Amino acid sequence: MIFRSPWPDIVSPSVSLCDAVLGAAKQFGDKPAVIEGETGESLSYAQLIERTERVAAGLAHAGLKPGEPVAVALPNSIDFVLAWYGILLAGGWVVALNPLYTPAEMEHQIKDSGARFLITVPERAAALENTVEKVYVTGGNWNELLECGLPRPAFRPKPDDLASLPYSSGTTGKPKGVMLTHANSVANMCQLYSLGWVGPQDISISIFPLYHAAGLNGLNVYLGLGATLVLMRRWDLELYLTLNERYRATAMAAPPPVILALTKSPLWDKFRLDSLKRVTCGAAPLGAELHEAFERRTGLLLCQAWGMSEGTAVISMTPHDPAKRKFGCCGYLIPSCEAQIVDLDTLKPLGVGETGEIWVRGPNLMKGYWNQPAATSDTLVGDGWMRTGDIGYFDSDSCVYLVDRLKEMIKYNALQVAPAELEDVLQSHPAVLDAAVVGAPDPATGEIPMAFVVLRPGAAVEAHALMQYVAGRVAPHKKIRAVEFVQEIPKSPAGKILRRVLKDRVRARSAASS
Repeated sequence: MIFRSPWPDIVSPSVSLCDAVLGAAKQFGDKPAVIEGETGESLSYAQLIERTERVAAGLAHAGLKPGEPVAVALPNSIDFVLAWYGILLAGGWVVALNPLYTPAEMEHQIKDSGARFLITVPERAAALENTVEKVYVTGGNWNELLECGLPRPAFRPKPDDLASLPYSSGTTGKPKGVMLTHANSVANMCQLYSLGWVGPQDISISIFPLYHAAGLNGLNVYLGLGATLVLMRRWDLELYLTLNERYRATAMAAPPPVILALTKSPLWDKFRLDSLKRVTCGAAPLGAELHEAFERRTGLLLCQAWGMSEGTAVISMTPHDPAKRKFGCCGYLIPSCEAQIVDLDTLKPLGVGETGEIWVRGPNLMKGYWNQPAATSDTLVGDGWMRTGDIGYFDSDSCVYLVDRLKEMIKYNALQVAPAELEDVLQSHPAVLDAAVVGAPDPATGEIPMAFVVLRPGAAVEAHALMQYVAGRVAPHKKIRAVEFVQEIPKSPAGKILRRVLKDRVRARSAASS
């Protein structure tokens, strides 16, 4: 059975991302496009065009050829924005790196992509200068690009040209370069525009890192319509709320850990946040109980989105309509997207309410994995279908529900247990601030669900009490069988739980005791 979007299909314009964003920027003049939250520095739309053209000219003069990659390892900043669009305007494509990665981690992705140029911060430049032919350092020779007075390159990117190579998060394995074209990004922008997701009047505080698909796509979407984006370099709850109040933000987008923090923190009531009109949660599943608790706490409608780097960013979205919102649901497929649910063992299509792996197809899907033909053929399986690796189901209204990641499912006595479901139950306990669940090796059952729990400040609860709390709310095979109290849950910058880190810890401990 094929599930389809309730919205009409879209027809994306056959333009590059440069045309879609910088072309639109001409009409917005001195209006702020990007503001740095920590410094207050602002970049107008007119300055965006002028400085981006200077960066493109400088890179072309330095020897960047059309179709070549440039590595960018920068925090959320105006410099990142200028580097991103400048590289594209010069005909290159962007390898966006986590600036907090170690030099060894960055070196792997730089060499894997073949980038000859790197734009980064001083703290990373020295360690990586031998990895590339040329390093541009912010506050240093990066200014040579910003001040270049040569004509901008005559080259014009084509829709099918590569635009970016974000690397998958690596939460379940080694990161892979995801090949996204200009057409992929423009399609996802148009898909979201057709839902009324953002308008020129909107202001949002961006906490998603720009090297991540969610942050980068949000940048394109906002600037393509003339909205204003306030960038945060680091996560701080009080600063986040301060910036929302200061700039009278109209829209909020956040991963589940931030939604959890906003729901449980007393800080929310200390700020004037009446300008907020909508909240969107994405990057990881949000349980129904936390979803409902957030709305009770804030009085705001929360809409879920589901997506991944391989889908440019967004694949499904909840309408900003209380009548069409369902707790725990990730909304409907966005326009021009289709999906099917496939049995995990037989790969046969399933129907309404049946759980399996979600396969999708649409104009926003990646071209493939960089230099990994086997991984590409395993994921892009023909007839336009892409295996997402996400487990879920569709209800009778064609709303999509996520259960968990395929590779993160726990096998207890051959029965499937979804960690995200148990995490949602644990987080509903009044003493629990955060939680993560993984499969711990067990000689009798194969794996047991094991919880890592962060308690709220001043709270106290015994492990057995938490296990009983969960047991009263789930089927017997889903019971938590072990609890470990920790200070924090390891997460990616986008808010995804790094279960691999926790599983490695458990396995190492198990091996040491055997």
